[in-house]
Amino acid sequence: MSPCTLVDALAAVPDPRSKHGLIHPLAPFLGLVALAMLMGRTSLNGIARFGRQHGPALAHALGFRRGKTPAVSTLSRTLRRFDADQLEHVLSYWIASRVDPAAFTHISIDGKTLRGSRNGAIPGQHLLAAYAPTVGAVLAQVKVDASTNEHKAALTLLGILPLRGKVVVGDAMFCQRDLAEEVVGAGGDYVLTVKDNQPGLGIDIRAGFAFETAARSIAAATSPWGSASARPEPHRHDRR
Repeated sequence: MSPCTLVDALAAVPDPRSKHGLIHPLAPFLGLVALAMLMGRTSLNGIARFGRQHGPALAHALGFRRGKTPAVSTLSRTLRRFDADQLEHVLSYWIASRVDPAAFTHISIDGKTLRGSRNGAIPGQHLLAAYAPTVGAVLAQVKVDASTNEHKAALTLLGILPLRGKVVVGDAMFCQRDLAEEVVGAGGDYVLTVKDNQPGLGIDIRAGFAFETAARSIAAATSPWGSASARPEPHRHDRR
């Protein structure tokens, strides 16, 4: 896969607007949103203010024909029409084109609720992301619906990730049999935290460690030297 720029990737996003009465081209519109967010403007007011502060020079550089960037109302009206899954797919493709799969060995999966997304009694938007710490990139993320949970969303997320030769890391929420089978079936491995949500597995793990400790103690007690540290050193000419 050849690398592509973010501008090229955003140009592939389908335009959800009607063709009548369009003022701003879609690619410059998305370019402004992406650039403003990269500069720390995470609200609609902040994005609109960012465009106004930099004036016609930025507008023309991004491709706005009239030298004017969108207002808050236009930003809100347009962004609400996008299909989040389509946009996520485009961004995932852009990241995948610029990240060598051989450059990272493990993938961390974790969920978070978007700050400011809660509206009164309506819960905030919860996302589950797959992050590659070695390259500092979010490989993909999916929305966690209110009718499901992170465990089920993780199965969807793992289905779109390159897992062969990778180690998937997650907390106790993801310590589930079907998730482990998904990782192994795709050629990967996993390291998952075990807590009280898997009591039987926790007992088996503790028993395994206890057996290993007891076996080492017995081996040391029955050894003619007592322990490895008590063995006499070989003569100098016998050392390897």
